[in-house]
Amino acid sequence: MEDLKWLLIMNSGMVFLSNGLNFVALKYEFSIGRSTISKIIKETCEVVWNVNQSIELPEPNRDQWIDISNKFYTKTQFPNCFGAVDGKHIRCVNPKNSGSIYFNYKKFFSVVLMAVVDAEYCFIYIDVGACGREGDSTVFKECSFGKKLYAEILDLPAPVILPNTNENPQPFVIVADEAFGLHKNLLRPFPGRGIDQKKNVFNYRLSRAIRYVECSFGILSNKWRVLQITINVKSDFADIIVKTCCVLHNFVRKRDGYNFERYFEQ
Repeated sequence: MEDLKWLLIMNSGMVFLSNGLNFVALKYEFSIGRSTISKIIKETCEVVWNVNQSIELPEPNRDQWIDISNKFYTKTQFPNCFGAVDGKHIRCVNPKNSGSIYFNYKKFFSVVLMAVVDAEYCFIYIDVGACGREGDSTVFKECSFGKKLYAEILDLPAPVILPNTNENPQPFVIVADEAFGLHKNLLRPFPGRGIDQKKNVFNYRLSRAIRYVECSFGILSNKWRVLQITINVKSDFADIIVKTCCVLHNFVRKRDGYNFERYFEQ
């Protein structure tokens, strides 16, 4: 009976995350009260996050930064890139007495998932819980990874000479879109349309690297479809749901990757 209980708990939690069913639908699916379903899902998410965070989202060391950079260069021909960063707005209900701080420029209430990804579509770092009204650049500067980056206390490799050059070693960088501020270790595209050919080529190469974070968000929300709906729970509960989806995303990516065979087993 105890094994059956834990199986039921885990199954209801995974169904909620993967299908995005609301608590009323899950109540009838598992013949459990709505409040019990809510408690089960929250506890399941907390356990999954607490157990797997340090395993699936460790901060890379210097050698791992170099390995990530090499993969980015192989796939995008953009050298010295150790990650791509962007923010994703996750729909949520507006918490009571919070005013409009969760109302974003896209005209819905949200919390921000700020993420840095590698060239394998895995998350290197995530920060969840910023209000939807905040801009990506502000959220990044206030999160722990951003603070370390701007304070230059990340364990990054020393600058190296770029391919096909013999001088002027360049630092390792993360890439981002126009919403982020330029920094020694953060590159963004050249602004404007009237730019020369060299800047156009740079922007093209940069966009090839940036798309990895955008694709990672797409893979995440397609796999864990609770992120495609409005999460109708309190803000702290919504945060742990998003964190759990991210850590499960890494778990699946590292062990399964692209696996299309099961879709053709007919």
